[in-house]
Amino acid sequence: MKKSEEIKDKILSLVKEYYNLEHKEKKEFEPGDRICYSGRVFDEDEMVNLVSSSLEFWLTSGHYVKEFEEGLGGYLGVKHVSLVNSGSSANLLAFMALTSPELGERRIKKGDEVIGVAAAFPTTVNPIIQYGAVPVFLDVTLPTYNIDVSKLEEARTEKTKAVFVAHTLGNPIDLKAVKEFCDKYKLWLIEDNCDALGTEYFIDGEWKKTGTIGDISTCSFYPPHHITLGEGGAVCTNNTKLYRLVNSFRDWGRDCYCASGVDDTCKHRYSQQFGELPAGYDHKYVYSHFGYNLKATDMQASVGCAQLKKLPEFVEMRKKNWNYLREKLEILKDKFVLPEATENSKPSWFGFLMTVKDDAGFTRDEITQFLESENIQTRNLFSGNYIKHPCFDEMRKDGQGYRVVGELENTDKIMSNSFWIGVYPGMNREKLDYMIKKISEFAATK
Repeated sequence: MKKSEEIKDKILSLVKEYYNLEHKEKKEFEPGDRICYSGRVFDEDEMVNLVSSSLEFWLTSGHYVKEFEEGLGGYLGVKHVSLVNSGSSANLLAFMALTSPELGERRIKKGDEVIGVAAAFPTTVNPIIQYGAVPVFLDVTLPTYNIDVSKLEEARTEKTKAVFVAHTLGNPIDLKAVKEFCDKYKLWLIEDNCDALGTEYFIDGEWKKTGTIGDISTCSFYPPHHITLGEGGAVCTNNTKLYRLVNSFRDWGRDCYCASGVDDTCKHRYSQQFGELPAGYDHKYVYSHFGYNLKATDMQASVGCAQLKKLPEFVEMRKKNWNYLREKLEILKDKFVLPEATENSKPSWFGFLMTVKDDAGFTRDEITQFLESENIQTRNLFSGNYIKHPCFDEMRKDGQGYRVVGELENTDKIMSNSFWIGVYPGMNREKLDYMIKKISEFAATK
């Protein structure tokens, strides 16, 4: 064995030892311990991969990125995966790919409309507005907290080009209805799958994972998500043209599709004509789109490769934890609207979402402040009603830049009355029981 390999083996052995001394979590839960809504779950495998990658010192995309993309594609059952630096970037790229002139009449142009919901995380809306298209907001239905599909026909105009929605906290939208609507009018369907990795939906006679049913989908690997790379995201598609477009926008807008560090994949590097450039201009420096640099690093991907192996177990643990909370909190259905899975689905839950009923005798803020005082972390459902936020002040005043179809009654209810607690794999039965106990104790006093 080479001396360098001996040193590396010693380093990685010490990394394992360090993990067990510094990062291995205690199993016991004691009242007063902080119960987070989510968080990273890892062991020595992730740390060994990360340090091994750092020793290679290939600081951009490399073999770990390729391994991760292939592994995630295999897990989902999708042809193409593009790893990027965040879930937000993934949403940006998924949308921007659909604006490419290469898509002809189906491209999204400035002023075109994209249907979604206001009870959303900002990154399903921001790319639409920033590009100059028009988001069209529909209400959601309770207790699934997803887009009200009965309003789709009313929302559509001749300018409608796409539907861009997220599967709320792992619970999928009514994909059958949305897919049929999109197919009927030849609209793009973008699935924000960031909170739903591992969710399954029965459609076309078989169970399929969400993120594979629309034209293009996104994932997030921020620490609270189903798996983490620290920062990171992915765009997934079965459409090879969309895959090429995503990678172009991700990689500065370049026309060349060579992998990092590789030249002349197309074998025509100096023999083509583009735009008004001189004939034979170096293809590696031809830009067909106004793009970005949103790539992920091999060090991030190395962590993801270890996380992917744990993903099936993580999904099952999330389901088990959610089901336990749902069963035990059923006695409080007079106080809360409790969540329900979408019909024909097997959700990979991101959190346990509750809405305080109007006659509960207490408010959302009162119970969440109580839970936080008991070291139980809570979260609102993201923006609640996004168009009520300061970033919409000017558009609300001008009455331009977006449309609302119908009343956003449930969206406003979510903004005022809804919150959620965690179900992530870092939970154990003691933590779940403690949350149930404290929620029940508070409700009993009102």
